Amino acid sequence: MSNAYYVPGRQRAAKVNDLFAGIARRYDLINDLQSFGLHRSWKRRVTDLAQVHAGDQALDLCCGTGDISFALAKRGAEVTGLDFSPQMLDIAAQRNGPAKTTLPGKEPKFIEGDAQQLPFPENSFDIVTIGYGLRNLTSWERGVDEMYRVAKPGARLVVLDFGKPANALWRSLYFLHLRLSVPLIGLLFCGNASAYAYILESLKHYPAQLAVAEKMRKLKLNNVRVVNLLGGAMAINFGEKPQ
Repeated sequence: MSNAYYVPGRQRAAKVNDLFAGIARRYDLINDLQSFGLHRSWKRRVTDLAQVHAGDQALDLCCGTGDISFALAKRGAEVTGLDFSPQMLDIAAQRNGPAKTTLPGKEPKFIEGDAQQLPFPENSFDIVTIGYGLRNLTSWERGVDEMYRVAKPGARLVVLDFGKPANALWRSLYFLHLRLSVPLIGLLFCGNASAYAYILESLKHYPAQLAVAEKMRKLKLNNVRVVNLLGGAMAINFGEKPQ
């Protein structure tokens, strides 16, 4: 493949883990730089769509350094953040504490695990989110299946990830940004251009928002919809597990 961190098949998880181990310390900074800070509003939109009620059990998959986990907790959810990268979880733990939420004792619990083989029984969570993680799984379909399995009847499933714009011109300009600007930012601020060139490589192999919506429909989720952001450059998929 054209990128050192993109390898299909069984070796993919190890390569992606190597990627996040190398960029964990600068991950939040570079997210701000490459999105011009917009990722914060997109994650707030995820939290809005999650429709948090006080005491809801929420699972935030591929939680990284915890942005969505903390946002859900601030709304009153009891949050478990899961990620397979110990380095990313270390950063999340450093950010954790009662001061991070409006409700004392509601800080997220972070655990290491595989989003394709979740250590939870069926019907465990009122909310299941995943931000910028589905695209990185060996099988994104298996990831959605696991989200569905652990969701309670009536639960909200919310997916945020890079998308593929429908407009050909905008898609070309967007891919150019991912090919040139984003790796340059990675090189300058993280010393690793390949880690950020991986975004475009992984996106080429990810069917993006329309396929995720179709998968949700096949699972018979209710109220399935796609929220396109930046003309589809980013996208949120939403669905509710039937009662």
